[in-house]
Amino acid sequence: MRTGLERLLGEAGQLKGRALGLVVHPASVTSDLRLSPDALLAAGFDLRALFGPQHGARGEKQDNMIESGHYADPVTGLPVHSLYSDVRKPTPEMLEGLDALVFDLQDVGVRVYTFVWTMALAMEACAEVGIPFVVLDRPNPVGGLSREGPVLREGFESFVGLHPIPLRHGLTCGELALWLNETRGIGCDLQVIRCEGWRRWMSWPDTGLPWVMPSPNLPTPDSCVVYPGMVLVEGTNLSEGRGTTRPFELFGAPYLDSTALATRLARAGLEGVTVRPCHFEPTFQKHAGSLCSGGQLHVTRLDTFASVRTTVEIFVAVRALAPDDFEWRPPPYEYEEHLMPIDILWGHDGLRLGVDAGASADEILSSVTEEVSAFSRDVKPFLLYE
Repeated sequence: MRTGLERLLGEAGQLKGRALGLVVHPASVTSDLRLSPDALLAAGFDLRALFGPQHGARGEKQDNMIESGHYADPVTGLPVHSLYSDVRKPTPEMLEGLDALVFDLQDVGVRVYTFVWTMALAMEACAEVGIPFVVLDRPNPVGGLSREGPVLREGFESFVGLHPIPLRHGLTCGELALWLNETRGIGCDLQVIRCEGWRRWMSWPDTGLPWVMPSPNLPTPDSCVVYPGMVLVEGTNLSEGRGTTRPFELFGAPYLDSTALATRLARAGLEGVTVRPCHFEPTFQKHAGSLCSGGQLHVTRLDTFASVRTTVEIFVAVRALAPDDFEWRPPPYEYEEHLMPIDILWGHDGLRLGVDAGASADEILSSVTEEVSAFSRDVKPFLLYE
């Protein structure tokens, strides 16, 4: 298995000798754990500037929605332009003097993970100033066969969803970049340096690559497996396990009865997962310092586990068990001041309205299969891997 970064290092081609900017974070590493700017500089590439996404180029911001500043990188001395601040799209001034902008972020295959929208905005910026945009592709850690959740609808766009893709999209960054460029009218000079050896059926352990946290609250491949659905918990007053060592696997609140919750979820017929009743005390974020009662997701079969359905069943159960306490988180959220956070996470208001109306998970998810099938047909010409 070779990532796009390692292929670039071995097959420098036309990028050698060109002034480059690099979008980077701590998971931008080679298979022997060298950070990409260090590896590129050591190989003689002319790296002029770094660009940091959410959580920062060095991953220095622990919590969610904390902006990073613009600074000089303490290791390389290169200027670091923050793309999670008052600026989320590279400015012409940031790109001045560059011959190309290179993107090397480890994504996790979920629409609301902001790295792909940093990519989309950087592609737009490169198109506007007329420089190439190069994606160093990396595996999708939750695989490329399954897609889950609704497609984002018009009117619900935000920095956790700028274009109409499913919640779990099943693409690599390179494939998504090709689709965005062609069908969404970005039109930049795009080059994708593919992974070598990745197959769509692979989970992260199958790649043989080391896992480095792409953001502080996705510490393991296990947390990525549950993230496509459990990220929706951010739009509620439930803790999603931030402030614990198992974020997104743990969920709960002080007002829940963990045993009653686990019993109800056991009757939901969820496949590939067991919800264990448990208690935990977050050290920061929601319910910090309070004892939360809830559950932990233990995934038993990757091929049958559906994270989005599991999370919808959790919301339906919590609403039934604690109707006076369960609440949707109010805005602002991820630079959106007016729309409900759960609506921009889900992609429209159907989840919130359905849960509040007492709908079943099947009713809430009734239109998703058709939406995902249509998206799968649309992206098929842009798939790079078997």
